[in-house]
Amino acid sequence: MKILVPVKRVVDYNVKVRVKADQSGVELANVKMAMNPFDEIAIEEAVRMKEAGVASEVVAVSCGVAQCQETLRTAMAIGADRGILVSTDAELQPLAVAKLLKALCDKESPDLIILGKQAIDDDANQTGQMLAALMNLPQATFASKVTVAEGKVSVMREIDGGLETISMHMPAVITTDLRLNEPRYATLPNIMKAKKKPLETVTPDALGVDVAARLTTVKVLEPAGRSAGVMVADVAQLVDKLKNEAKVI
Repeated sequence: MKILVPVKRVVDYNVKVRVKADQSGVELANVKMAMNPFDEIAIEEAVRMKEAGVASEVVAVSCGVAQCQETLRTAMAIGADRGILVSTDAELQPLAVAKLLKALCDKESPDLIILGKQAIDDDANQTGQMLAALMNLPQATFASKVTVAEGKVSVMREIDGGLETISMHMPAVITTDLRLNEPRYATLPNIMKAKKKPLETVTPDALGVDVAARLTTVKVLEPAGRSAGVMVADVAQLVDKLKNEAKVI
């Protein structure tokens, strides 16, 4: 069984994001970048399946600038067998990424596609669903447990009312939630081995995909600062402030 795992290069989650002076986006110059945390969970799950003998190959895919090779090398250090970079300097929106992944899936024919449920930079939570729709495949989002047996994949997913279990025929698309697993740290020997693993580079044109942006970012602003808390003398004053100032009751 072959598993394809898309991984995205994003601003490291420990970095305080700064908005550009012209409000066109966030500042990326001289900023530490890393693999999207939800994609780390997806890679970890795929590697665990390979270690359990369920999967035979794990292919990591990234779409974006040349520096995404570093993200792919990280995925291969965790345990992916090879990487594919769709190299482009264009701004990639979820639909464009889904189309690129579909083109790669048509070429690679994976049995399972595992994605992080969302990226921490845009929080779109769209690519997995769009990919499943484009490929006409069953999908299970927000997976907290994945089990593969007899050509089917069973996914326990978190919903508002509790937990839901879905059984799907493969091929299928899964997006991962935080509680699915705890990603491992890449060891130094595996980091060195990852440098020798194959990494293929293709372009959107070679895949026959138009990645032109469909949406335009009008303005990017920092969230408004929170005002300081206020001590109240009694419940009556609290109710008054909630009703007349906060206007929540």
